[in-house]
Amino acid sequence: MSKYKINPLWPEKLNTYPLKSRKSKVNHKDFAQRFKPDQSFQDFINSLPDLLAAKDFKRFISFIQEAREKKKPIIFSMGAHVIKVGLNPLIIDLMEEGSINALAMNGAGIIHDFEVAFAGKTSEDVETQIKDGYFGMAEETGEALNKAINQGSQDDIGIGESVGRMIANSDFPYKKISLLASAYKLNIPVTVHVSLGTDITHFHPNVNGEAIGKASLQDFFLFCSLVEQLEGGGVFINIGSAVVMPEVFLKALSYLRNRGGKMDHFYTAVFDFNTHYRPLKNIIQRPFKKEKGKGFYFIGHHEIMIPLLAAAIKSISSSEANNP
Repeated sequence: MSKYKINPLWPEKLNTYPLKSRKSKVNHKDFAQRFKPDQSFQDFINSLPDLLAAKDFKRFISFIQEAREKKKPIIFSMGAHVIKVGLNPLIIDLMEEGSINALAMNGAGIIHDFEVAFAGKTSEDVETQIKDGYFGMAEETGEALNKAINQGSQDDIGIGESVGRMIANSDFPYKKISLLASAYKLNIPVTVHVSLGTDITHFHPNVNGEAIGKASLQDFFLFCSLVEQLEGGGVFINIGSAVVMPEVFLKALSYLRNRGGKMDHFYTAVFDFNTHYRPLKNIIQRPFKKEKGKGFYFIGHHEIMIPLLAAAIKSISSSEANNP
């Protein structure tokens, strides 16, 4: 017998209720469905459970379908890691079929895209190269990109168009898998948003800060024009940019609303490895002032999540082709 003066509070007087009368968050109707090998990819998407992130993903894909039907833009904004994990062919494929209407990236994006086009490889070993001061010292990367930007500034065009033109008109052996060259050939706008001092090209001999500033600022205002077209059901997707593109997007949105734009009805999504403050606030939460728009945040490796997204978008295209 216990020596404690207080007794356990046994559940004799507990008030209960029938389980079937309770409202529950999970219903068997929302469970995943079995997927058979002979089914379509659209069937696979539909087979996902109608719960949490899978439910959000299916809903987001429906908004992309809505944007396509309304002929509203789908804008891909990205960090350079998207290129470094080998996703260029998938993004080019989506551009070619009309599922991506514009690209936006930071300054690192043009570096990796150029190196892929020029040499078929990119992403140096920073830990090794930095020890002897050779990080970022690849001659052709700095020389070619700065030359393109300098010429583009003289021609009054932005960095995205300048670099895309340079790669598209080159004899680089791998330019077919260049995002910028492909976009240039397809007449798809690319905007590049540079933070001075963050890119290796900024310390090469032919760098010109005035040209970079002028061309990148032109890209910002071009980006504003692209974002303005989202109103009415367009889609903005940010992949792997934790700081630059979320800040650029928020500033563009404020600029457009200040000029009298409604900017009430559009959709956004972030795909990244982790939840980051600026993408969450600037792309998912802060932009929406009414219930017409919505943002989604998807966590996972780019090399898995973006092929999944691309295949889902392609399945929409296939469905549209079969049901004109």
